[in-house]
Amino acid sequence: MSLLTPSVAAAALGAARPLHHGTVTELVGLHVVVRNLPAAVGDLVEVVGAGRLLAEVVALRPGSMVCLPLGPTAGIRVGDLVRHTGGPLTIRVGEQLLGRVLDGLGRPVDGGPDLDALDVVVVELAAPAALSRPRITQPLGLGVRALDALVPCGRGQRIGIMAGSGVGKSSLLSMVARGSDAPVSVIALVGERGREVREFIDVDLGPDGLARSVVVVATSDAPAMERLRAAFTATRIAEWFRDQGRDVVLMMDSLTRVAMAQREIGLSAGEPPATRGYPPSVFGLLPRLLERAGTSDRGSITGLYTVLVEGDDLQDPVGDTARSILDGHVVLSRELATSGHFPAIDVLESISRVTSAVTTKEQQRLATRLRRMLAAHRSVRELVEIGAYVAGADADADAALERLPRIEAFLRQSMDDLTPTAETWRRLEELVA
Repeated sequence: MSLLTPSVAAAALGAARPLHHGTVTELVGLHVVVRNLPAAVGDLVEVVGAGRLLAEVVALRPGSMVCLPLGPTAGIRVGDLVRHTGGPLTIRVGEQLLGRVLDGLGRPVDGGPDLDALDVVVVELAAPAALSRPRITQPLGLGVRALDALVPCGRGQRIGIMAGSGVGKSSLLSMVARGSDAPVSVIALVGERGREVREFIDVDLGPDGLARSVVVVATSDAPAMERLRAAFTATRIAEWFRDQGRDVVLMMDSLTRVAMAQREIGLSAGEPPATRGYPPSVFGLLPRLLERAGTSDRGSITGLYTVLVEGDDLQDPVGDTARSILDGHVVLSRELATSGHFPAIDVLESISRVTSAVTTKEQQRLATRLRRMLAAHRSVRELVEIGAYVAGADADADAALERLPRIEAFLRQSMDDLTPTAETWRRLEELVA
């Protein structure tokens, strides 16, 4: 009987692998130029002379390669040795990740026990083949009435939450993390302010939400490469739970900051700027990241991605590209937010592309009735405000004006008020009956 376990065998192979060394020849802006080191794009290298700084190969040139550091570059000198680590970035995955807070490279930052006993996986993974994905047929309750009734979500769906800054995206995500029917939540906070991370974990998410969540954090001061890798690390963790047969909610705040990190990387590697300064690699990155969420023959990943639109312009390049890839979008309105309406969901501008597959005919009828009343009220609101509207001119508008306080009470929801899906449909039926 052999005593050579897979972990021991892997360690032995790693020790026997020949070492390759190169040298730093240039450091300009964000990138380090290394010569005489055989490596592929995506591989990790280690600058030995700078306190063992990790960097990822992002571009190749004749005789040299461009590497993006995963940490501060202070102390790097021309001539420092660079060692190949043997492959791309890997992370640890397992059930013990629940309740933990990790950095963008999958390392614990919460002071808890190390993860050395967990399985090691490569961060990069191909998206499931199109024909291998089961159809989305099961609803996923999110605990938010405006979403469950008017923008219903299915298990394996991908939805974008579109809004400007300060409109309530992170707060809405925290409600979903605590109120969704999914047993596991993976939350990626990319480019967030350092102050807000602890507040989100302790206050918005809370102990109960954290207990069934994995939080991946790369703050705004982290290197661009770490901010980009945080999105893929969180996705890879969600994929591991999905492969164990679990239904996972993957929440990423925000997709725009992931695109901004890729913009920094692309421009530093020499790409030409294109639409609003974004290089072409950004628009190739987004589908590669977003298509990894969805259904599989084992479980599902329901993706909720916030998109920080510039100046509340929903046609901004990242927002427009994301909408074309995702299975629906939720629009948060600054007008509603400033009026104290939370969550500030503009239900008339929001849409779910799987509504007919995850709701019954009766539920669709109820939701359509409420949408018609809201649309009619919006069309006559100015007339009502100046006293020019005549009752009886529009039956839907009359119904909306009569029920307006009850409609607003239904659509408003405090962060601590998490409503089960069955209760949401019951209240909607009472509202529009």
